[in-house]
Amino acid sequence: TLLFFTLILYVWQICLLICSLPLVNNLPPSSFRSSSQLTSSHGPVFAKVNRREGAGGWSPLVSDRYQWLEVDLGRRTQITAVATQGRYGSSDWLTGYLLMFSDTGHNWRQHRQEDSLGAFPGNSNADTVVQYKLKQPVIARYLRLIPLDWNPTGRIGLRLEIYGCQYTSDVANFDGSSSLIYRLSVRPSWSEMEVISLKFKTLKNSGTLLHAEGQRDHSLTLVLEKGKLLLYHQQGVSSSSGGQLLVSLGSLLDDQHWHHVKLERLSTHLNLTVDKNTQQAHVPAELSHWDIHQPILSNRNFHGCLENLLYNDLNLLYLAKKNNHQVSAVGNVTFSCAEPVSVSATFTDAHSFLQLPGLTTWSSGVVSVALQFRTWNKAGLLLTFDLPQQEVMVWLYLSEARLRLQISGGSGLNDGQWHSVELNSREDQLSITVDKDEGATAHVSIPLPLTADSQLFFGGKKTRQSEGSQECRNPFRVFQGCMRLLTLDNQPVDLIKVQQRLLGNYSHLQIDMCGIIDRCSPSHCEHGGRCTQSWSTFHCNCSNSGYRGATCHSSTYEQSCEAYKHKGNTSGHYYIDVDGSGPIQPQLIYCDMTEDRTWMVIQHNNTELTPVHSSPERSQHSAHFDYAAGEEQLAAIVSQSEHCEQELSYHCRKSRLLNTPEGAPFSWWLGGPAPGQVQTYWGGALPDSRQCACGLQDNCLDSNHYCNCDADYDQWTNDSGLLTHKETLPVRSLVLGDIQRPGSEAAYRVGPLRCHGDKNFWNAAFFDKETSYLHFPTFHGELNADISFLFKTPSSSGVFLENLGIKDFIRIELSSSSEVVFSFDVGNGPLEVQVETHVPLNDNRWHSVRAERNVKEASLRVDKFPAATQEAPADGHIHLQLNSQLFIGGTASRQKGFLGCIRSLQLNGVTLDLEERAKITPGVRPGCPGHCSSYGSLCQNQGRCVERASGFSCDCGQSAYTGSFCHEEVSASFMSTTSITYTLKEPYELSRNSSALPSSIYSDTTLRGENISLGFRTSQSPALLLYISSFYREYLALLINQYKLHSSRDVEVLWSRVTNLADGRLHAVTIRRLADTVYVQIDQDAREDFNLTSDVEFNNIKSLILGRVQESDELEAELAGLASLGFTGCLSGVRFNSISPLKAALLHPDSPVIVTGPLVQSSCGSSSPADPYAAETTHSLSGTRNRLSQPLVNAIRSDSALIGGLIAVVIFVTVSALAIMARFICSRKETYRTQEVKAAQPEDGHEFPFSSQVDCESAPSQNQKEYFI
Repeated sequence: TLLFFTLILYVWQICLLICSLPLVNNLPPSSFRSSSQLTSSHGPVFAKVNRREGAGGWSPLVSDRYQWLEVDLGRRTQITAVATQGRYGSSDWLTGYLLMFSDTGHNWRQHRQEDSLGAFPGNSNADTVVQYKLKQPVIARYLRLIPLDWNPTGRIGLRLEIYGCQYTSDVANFDGSSSLIYRLSVRPSWSEMEVISLKFKTLKNSGTLLHAEGQRDHSLTLVLEKGKLLLYHQQGVSSSSGGQLLVSLGSLLDDQHWHHVKLERLSTHLNLTVDKNTQQAHVPAELSHWDIHQPILSNRNFHGCLENLLYNDLNLLYLAKKNNHQVSAVGNVTFSCAEPVSVSATFTDAHSFLQLPGLTTWSSGVVSVALQFRTWNKAGLLLTFDLPQQEVMVWLYLSEARLRLQISGGSGLNDGQWHSVELNSREDQLSITVDKDEGATAHVSIPLPLTADSQLFFGGKKTRQSEGSQECRNPFRVFQGCMRLLTLDNQPVDLIKVQQRLLGNYSHLQIDMCGIIDRCSPSHCEHGGRCTQSWSTFHCNCSNSGYRGATCHSSTYEQSCEAYKHKGNTSGHYYIDVDGSGPIQPQLIYCDMTEDRTWMVIQHNNTELTPVHSSPERSQHSAHFDYAAGEEQLAAIVSQSEHCEQELSYHCRKSRLLNTPEGAPFSWWLGGPAPGQVQTYWGGALPDSRQCACGLQDNCLDSNHYCNCDADYDQWTNDSGLLTHKETLPVRSLVLGDIQRPGSEAAYRVGPLRCHGDKNFWNAAFFDKETSYLHFPTFHGELNADISFLFKTPSSSGVFLENLGIKDFIRIELSSSSEVVFSFDVGNGPLEVQVETHVPLNDNRWHSVRAERNVKEASLRVDKFPAATQEAPADGHIHLQLNSQLFIGGTASRQKGFLGCIRSLQLNGVTLDLEERAKITPGVRPGCPGHCSSYGSLCQNQGRCVERASGFSCDCGQSAYTGSFCHEEVSASFMSTTSITYTLKEPYELSRNSSALPSSIYSDTTLRGENISLGFRTSQSPALLLYISSFYREYLALLINQYKLHSSRDVEVLWSRVTNLADGRLHAVTIRRLADTVYVQIDQDAREDFNLTSDVEFNNIKSLILGRVQESDELEAELAGLASLGFTGCLSGVRFNSISPLKAALLHPDSPVIVTGPLVQSSCGSSSPADPYAAETTHSLSGTRNRLSQPLVNAIRSDSALIGGLIAVVIFVTVSALAIMARFICSRKETYRTQEVKAAQPEDGHEFPFSSQVDCESAPSQNQKEYFI
């Protein structure tokens, strides 16, 4: 094998040497032409490398960009390299130049290193030979070199060499009514691959190139339409339509240059290649063999030449030339290529114009001007001239792709196609005709008195501002495009004479070539983005594609439900783009975030329990499952998830399942990657075990079998369980076999595919040394590169990522504590994109970075700060060529290393496995803890962030809310008889039971403050919202009231501004007290602060009651009557300090809670606060934004256990005005009072540091006071 490859390499090197022969040295003097020469000693014939004859090389008369040197190689030649050298013994050399090639000496074609780069580097002195090897050989007879730049202290000087070898080919010319027909004399055996290849050139933009017929009237037709190649599939020879379009490829193919076409049939699909671009299409089996008709006779005839028409290895043009019987010619087919001469002019920029003098015949009043043009721009000046007798100017211009001369004609003229314009004036009648028969004609009655002294300006107008200075003025924007076939009074304008300065004048024109480029073919717009263009650039419309950016490269969606969750989103349907900027399309998937784990749920067409009835006519029942996600999405979801599962259940009565333990299985299922593998185990068992869950657990109905159903009992039983081995998921189809016997009954259920855990999202590495780094294979992002990751660091600088090439590179680094820099070089010099955040990034919190570089621009975004962008040069290098390893967290030089964590690093949608590489790399550790510092704010409503190995979770134990972020309200509808009583332990029980519930501490604590929050909706007034009692006949009550409660005791009244609370709408109330300071927040109204006349205490809480109070003996008459009425309405999010009685009643029945009367869980309306860290736009089924609702009141975040003394508080919330009545009673402590108060220690991070060292003696001992607020 080694010898074979060595031989291949040797042959390849020989071929390169053979086609690298110098071609210029032995050419005769007649092969050299130039635009001009300084003297006869500086003529083009002396421009030979390493020769010293004459003046030692060619120099033109004037050194400007209109000069050129041309070499005629005598015949079409394969050119592989070009070398330049300065003029001998001088300061004259080129530093940059353009290369043009032609077969005829006209219609030149510019050669480009890349799609957008045309300039070649030249010399730095007069002696060194600089060779440039063409990436792809060029077939041409003529080469023209155009100087761009030269030594600023010298002039243009050049010696030249061209390298290549002889080129031979078979060519045929078709005149529009001729064709070749090839028929197979013997049908060959079927083969995996068939190939048709050819080259063609034409000036016509329409014609049929190829027609291939298969079986049953199926055929393929390759058609040139408007300069593009279209491949059609047809059925039926009489079909009047073009058939089904399979592929459209190429553009501007009517330029009279050779274009390569290859059509490959590979089994069941076709590859169509045009020049360097390939597209694939599927074809029917009837086209397994072809008959070739080339080209067929039709109303879209082909005018042009074909070269090297090959069917597999058979040269059909050679056979036709030799009169082989298999190939027959129809019409006039000649075996040489007729080259019509068409001289074009390219208007390249704002300074381009062409000036032509008028004709002497115009004095008769008959004027005719005609031309053809092609452009991508919607606007531009075509023609202008003066009418001195009328002191006016005439402007013929394009505007919004229509032609205008105060009158308008034609439309859609910026499609890159050739369009003809004729302006005719006769007997005061002016007409403009666009595209002759296919276009439109407009008329106007105005004279056009042009004379021989008139000057016509095409594309722009020259004006003289001052002596010796000129500029082009164009009020209708520049015309950038090509013109050809200019005629004045039907006389062709000789543009070659214009080029030689023998006719008219011009500036900034490229004559004898059309330099138009289709920047949308191939399109750089990805993921279905629509490409539009102008002369100098293109634009991608990404609407409805699901992607964004200059080339529609970056996905607008997240890659998993986990990512959506950690942007603050809740359960719902979201578009998931599993590979980010990769080729897999986004898919709408349900994200279940109700648990700590975040599940992706992929439904299929039948997730219900489906009965199967016995039938003697069929021995099996089969079911196929079509999933909402495509095959690529399914495979990627399963691969990147930590765990996947799918329920598989079989309910049976006299219907056996796997026929265990020895028999062949009656039933099986297909699972795993498409098309799936046969599986003979059931839910809950292990792969290849031929068991059900009961067999694995050894508890089947019949111990002789491994499945319950295999016992074959005449009673209903089932085998159910979860399939959890990702290699066998998803379930694709199911076959049930034992259903034909009389009395057999069965039902099956295949649940949705459920997966959780995004391995990519939490994949992280910790760099604890500046000299440590991870390395990966070279990053390949030649045209599009997107890099995204998260980082956290205490350091103010460090390199995140670096990849080097010979000259190119790409790097992302933290340059300071508040600046990230994205730098790169693709051959145009280093460029930097910087984002200054103005806030520190070295705060050891997670920050996101996303960098993208494409052919149009580079961009950088950090967190949610505005993105910075840098446009790419219009005509520069576009390919990023790297060859070193990719370094993460440092550089190859071990300088400027990164300290900290990098997570979820993705390059072009592919996640790098940092953890696996970190396991074997010194100085780098896998994983990175400490997520709560960044994501803890997602836990709402007193939820507590809990660190996990991969991520975090929210502990809602101290919150009145539930859900993954403690964001879902817990609410219920109350009737007047509904009562919820949350009972706390009596004081003496604490000493007997050290393992009492946390809430029991309130039964023997002294509270110097309360923290109350709840939401309510009701139309009842008066109404009791919350009642709290103590063992010392003290109480606290929160009421809605329409009246002020009078009492014989001392009263202090403070009035609130809030009104109309019993209006059937949802309201939120927050009340906080610390010692003698109370504040009340109602909905979003301004907070109200109150000061009590003394410090008060409340101790030994007995119970918390919502709704009706069953025992109200301790209440005074007015309040007792109100308590007995109960509450009718809805309560939500009820929280007293750290106790949530409503949540305990609904979700934790084992809590010390008693419920009487009807209690229905319902939704009062969302009252949770909006998440300030919510995601950007997320997408649900409706396509609208899915955001957390706005808060009615800011939640209180405190987990403090409160302690207090002897106090009772009554709070009234009135409809006419909010009244908060605080009744403080400090009575003499009796037998219930223990000698020591067990105080609860406050937890960290609380707003109210309640004291546990309070003595009731500091409170009023005898005088009982009431405060009405």
